[in-house]
Amino acid sequence: MSEDLLAGFSHRDVDVEHDQGGTTLRVATAGDGPPVLLLHGHPQNHLTWSRVAPALAEDHTVVCPDLRGYGDSAKPRGGGDHAAYSKRTMAADVVALMASLGHERFAFVGHDRGGRVGHRAALDHPDAVTRLAVIDIAPTRTMYERTDMAFAAGYWHWFFLIQPEPWPERMIGADPDAFLRPHHDSQLADPAAADPRLYADYLRCYSQEAMIHAVCEDYRASATIDLDHDRADADARVAVPLLALWGEAGLVGRTYDVLATWREKAADDALVTGRALAGRHSLQEEASDEVLAELRPWLAAPASDGAGR
Repeated sequence: MSEDLLAGFSHRDVDVEHDQGGTTLRVATAGDGPPVLLLHGHPQNHLTWSRVAPALAEDHTVVCPDLRGYGDSAKPRGGGDHAAYSKRTMAADVVALMASLGHERFAFVGHDRGGRVGHRAALDHPDAVTRLAVIDIAPTRTMYERTDMAFAAGYWHWFFLIQPEPWPERMIGADPDAFLRPHHDSQLADPAAADPRLYADYLRCYSQEAMIHAVCEDYRASATIDLDHDRADADARVAVPLLALWGEAGLVGRTYDVLATWREKAADDALVTGRALAGRHSLQEEASDEVLAELRPWLAAPASDGAGR
């Protein structure tokens, strides 16, 4: 693993236990100050924050785990109902992780799948999540229920990965690079601008049969049990400040009024702020300076101005 991408961070494996079932998470930590969790998406791991985490660690205690199933975290089997990869389970993982590190309350920044876990964490663990930032996503249920041809064509992997086991696992496993490279590059407006060590590490992890299965289960959960949870909590609202950032060149921003979709999920419209940034999807990698320019004042702002709790 290219741990030098996060120089100054300590890496370790942490066992977490909770009522959804525990696991072991690989986590990188550094800094001192108010705690902030940075959670990656697909197909990345915690190294995706290499251009953001060190700067935030100047003023915060920064915690960057690999999601269960991803990177170097444990990769349990999904089970028939995909509950092992529900966002409820993944949210319980990271809340238990933060508590084990001494952080009962913390800010949550999530990209892609990490943002979906953050949304569920803010609903299920309102006393733990003090504020939530999501990068280049609209709410899961919103995206599925408003699917059209343009979205299905652009996010075709959503509908491929949810197919029954073992079809997608076998297809990806036959040549992981052939699947991963175009998917990874499509997330960046300029793939050449990305640190090649990141892709090398993503491919290292994605070449594992257990991770390929975990990825499929993550997406299968989003299309099944996660939607069940979202429908059951249709009246629940995020009651903490929510920052939404999305790429100017990305499908999410072209397809949705991103702020409006998140205001539908918030207790008060005033809690939701955000804007488009230059880039496509993986903004933490290709627009890190802009991401930091948004996160730093938002994380530091007092509760009275709507940016904190």
